[in-house]
Amino acid sequence: MFRTLLKPFTRFFEFHAKTHYRAERHSMALSVGIILAAGVGGFIEIAPLFTIDDTVEADPDMRLYTPLEQAGRDIYIREGCYACHSQMIRTLQDDVDRYGPYSLAVESKYDHPMLWGSKRTGPDLARVGEKYSDDWQVRHLVDPRALVPESVMPQYAFLLDTALETDSLPDRLAALRAVGVPYTDDQIGSAASDALGQALPDTERADGVLDRYGDETNVRIFDGRSDRLTEMDALVAYLQILGGLTDLPTKTQPARGEE
Repeated sequence: MFRTLLKPFTRFFEFHAKTHYRAERHSMALSVGIILAAGVGGFIEIAPLFTIDDTVEADPDMRLYTPLEQAGRDIYIREGCYACHSQMIRTLQDDVDRYGPYSLAVESKYDHPMLWGSKRTGPDLARVGEKYSDDWQVRHLVDPRALVPESVMPQYAFLLDTALETDSLPDRLAALRAVGVPYTDDQIGSAASDALGQALPDTERADGVLDRYGDETNVRIFDGRSDRLTEMDALVAYLQILGGLTDLPTKTQPARGEE
């Protein structure tokens, strides 16, 4: 009985093996087969791009990363944080219950590279912005196990003592504009000053940040020290804006219990 059930599969694999063997003996036939297989795979990958305007949500009110937040994102990537933390909440109910509204494509519109990920040694960070205080974020980065005893995250205390390099920020924003991020000439030219101003509330530089990026921009001393701008300032500023560039997910998704 079992052998009878297996006969169709056995015949199929025998036919496949013979066909593959014949193709290997004829290089031209094998080359044509490879081209056809690659062509089908390439079409399946590329075809959805022709409908991308219909599948990616539009949000004209979505704001850009400030220079300080973008610098923090670069540090986040440099330190490999994306290897343990994803930034994409799935539509699964467990994900939504734990992390909040599922991620929309538009939220990563200006991310180069995007940091969706699938590895979660630590929790997803797509909506971590303002979930904890700046002080909590700093203490957690300095000594993760002091706040989360079971954490396996490395310590990043050195960020508190590392001055943030800002001279390259205009060029970095200009490079992002070249790939589609709509930074203005004013934003690019003021990048270094705005990075400092975002961490110095009640100053003219801070006013410039609000003028260029909006009144809801986080402007405060992120690392608790006003005497210098550090990489900790930048990383915390980035973490605190995650999920806050647009409110479209909360507008388009029903709250729990309203489905």
